[in-house]
Amino acid sequence: MNNKYYTAKKIIAYTLIFSHFLVGCATTGGTSKVGPRSSSSYQEKAAEVETASAAPKLDVIIPVFDPGLSESEENYEKEGIWPELRRAEANRFAFKLKQALDNSNEFGAVRVTPDETASGDLYVLGKIIESDGQDVKLKLNVVDISGKEWVNSTLSHEVTEAFYRNSRNQGKDPYDPIFEEAANKIIEALKKRSTSELDDLKYIADLQFGASFNDAAFMEYMNTERNHIKLISKPSDDDPLFQRVKAIRVREQLFVDNLQQNYVSFSQNMDNSYLAWQEASFTEKKLRKEAQTEGILKTLGGIALIALAIAAGSDNDSSVAVETAAVVGGIGGALLIADGFKSRKEAKFHKEAINELGESINLDMQPQVISFEAETVELTGNIQNQFKQWRAFLQRIYEQESTPNTEL
Repeated sequence: MNNKYYTAKKIIAYTLIFSHFLVGCATTGGTSKVGPRSSSSYQEKAAEVETASAAPKLDVIIPVFDPGLSESEENYEKEGIWPELRRAEANRFAFKLKQALDNSNEFGAVRVTPDETASGDLYVLGKIIESDGQDVKLKLNVVDISGKEWVNSTLSHEVTEAFYRNSRNQGKDPYDPIFEEAANKIIEALKKRSTSELDDLKYIADLQFGASFNDAAFMEYMNTERNHIKLISKPSDDDPLFQRVKAIRVREQLFVDNLQQNYVSFSQNMDNSYLAWQEASFTEKKLRKEAQTEGILKTLGGIALIALAIAAGSDNDSSVAVETAAVVGGIGGALLIADGFKSRKEAKFHKEAINELGESINLDMQPQVISFEAETVELTGNIQNQFKQWRAFLQRIYEQESTPNTEL
């Protein structure tokens, strides 16, 4: 009886364990890494996508970088800076960062602009601290339209010989990692913002644009008493003044979109020359450093030999061998010092070679004159001048629409 009782208990226990195992298999089967997914997993994924798409994507403005030039032109050569090359880099670096942000798909329109007065939701301000082909250092300051600071960092990157030894890097920019790092920092800051905060920034951008034409009509919706702007109310979507300003803002965005091709062309046109300068400057800097080290070592070695020769010559032992050693040591030391000076001359030669590279690229990087026409106004001069003319034209459009009897 007892045996039957225990046998029955075992059967029940095994049955429960086996049932639990089957249930476990059924519940974990949907997480298999292979095969079709369960319908619930697709629903969860769709919910995630819907939540992600619900957050508005900010439009980013990247003004041309501050080239970081000294106020005194006399310092350019001392600092190893060629002004036209550095100004060209200021345009190129802004465009490179635009590409990095575009590739992330985390933002709306990312636009390079002549300055920070363009209308956007997020502003990325960059300054070049150093760029010599081997070392690049940038100051990055990211601020949203409300005035809140997102990022304030100094980024640096050193190009190594390994980059040029890798054949897969042919045609690549050795500075790319610093722009990818900058983009990642901005995205990291973006992830900390709530959907409602991002949505408010879109409204503030519209209101700030309107305030640039008529501050009395639009500043009432914003609180500017703190160190950043806070949205306190929103105008009606049917407000004719608000609609007019939004329409004008679209015109500005279209104008800036058209400018992007100029920055694309500028960067592409300087690509070959700039990549060649980077590699040549990297090589020359490396050789110059090696030549300087070699020159110092040879000079020190020569001084040591001469010191030994003097010591040997002043020794009381006046044997021929000692005198010969003193003479040979003195001559050897003199030759080493002379060789050391020769290495220093080589170092100077390499420095001059870098100077020539900088001067030659200066010729390729002179400011370009770009013509652009929009509606009834013809814009001439460089991008900076055209942008100023365009903003003045938009002001006239706003004034004319506010007072219809006024003629352009």
